[in-house]
Amino acid sequence: MAYLDHVTLQSILVVLGCICLSWKIIEHMSSFLKLKEPVRVLVTGAAGQIGYALVPMIARGVMLGPDQPVILHMLDISLLAEALKGLEMELIDAAFPLLKGVVATTDVAEACKGVNIAVMVAGFPRKDGMERKDVMSKNVSIYKDQAAALEQHAAPDCKVLVVANPANTNALILKKFAPSIPEKNITCLTRLDHNRALGHLSQRLNVHVSDVKNVIIWGNHSSTQYPDVNHATVTTSHGQKPVRNAVEDDNWLKTEFITTVQQRGAAIIKARKLSSALSAASAACDHIRDWVLGTPKGTWVSMGVRSDGSYGIQPGLIYSFPVTCQKGEWSIVQGLKINEFSREKMDATEKELIEEKQLAYSCLGLTSLSKEN
Repeated sequence: MAYLDHVTLQSILVVLGCICLSWKIIEHMSSFLKLKEPVRVLVTGAAGQIGYALVPMIARGVMLGPDQPVILHMLDISLLAEALKGLEMELIDAAFPLLKGVVATTDVAEACKGVNIAVMVAGFPRKDGMERKDVMSKNVSIYKDQAAALEQHAAPDCKVLVVANPANTNALILKKFAPSIPEKNITCLTRLDHNRALGHLSQRLNVHVSDVKNVIIWGNHSSTQYPDVNHATVTTSHGQKPVRNAVEDDNWLKTEFITTVQQRGAAIIKARKLSSALSAASAACDHIRDWVLGTPKGTWVSMGVRSDGSYGIQPGLIYSFPVTCQKGEWSIVQGLKINEFSREKMDATEKELIEEKQLAYSCLGLTSLSKEN
């Protein structure tokens, strides 16, 4: 009898254990399958080339992950209202599971309402016969107006990525006229240049692009940018080694490599007769994804962010630095050794950004040119 009681007790405990384990499995699966609240993502200039490449990437989960629903806000000018409507129709027809809604509008206030992420692609392109100041004047006016709309209508913690050129200075103007958006939440795209550097090095070394990491783009998203390989590494069949040692050609790294990355956009325009669209859209997704979800351990990326004086760069400028990201926040990588060659290149691109800032402020009739403004 005692033996039977013991067996019965054991059976009951086994059953209870199975029930408890099953419940834990069901609970875990439920939490995994439970959909998150949709994130509202604004794309300005959505009917353009980059926008057309970018919005399906966002809707597919490339930007925010395969389990993050999104509501797309798409803004463009009135002249492109029909093209914008066509894009909305295509998004519906694509039946993206993560796409929970679309706002397609030519009204900037409606477009900015409640957005959590803003990708600012719209800008005025330079045309034949236009002076640099003319282009700057057009763009600072656009970004002043869009900054006011974000300031008034976006979510308080909205993350902003400026893509349109001059990207660094457009971001600087947006920061000035959207003071309630945290300064750390306003960035510009240099990830495209970062990715170009990775791609070019992987081709040179005949390795997969994922085997190369920790290049740096310093400064402006322009022909003065400085692609720096001094801290970059490559993983080969013999282990990890510095890129400089793997390339074994300092002259190439200091000349052709730098100019190729700096002038890649112009080379693509020459080949396609159109500007970079697919690669720019992909880089924008990379920028936001790493910012929101975090960078891999031991890896940094390049982002145009507000300078805090790191590496001797004027505080307040939107300057590309190496950064790591965690829990939705970026941090500038500190303590990297800067040689004389790098210092000269970093200072040259900083000088251009200071000149752009002064030109932009003059276009807006602003006279305060202090280092912090």
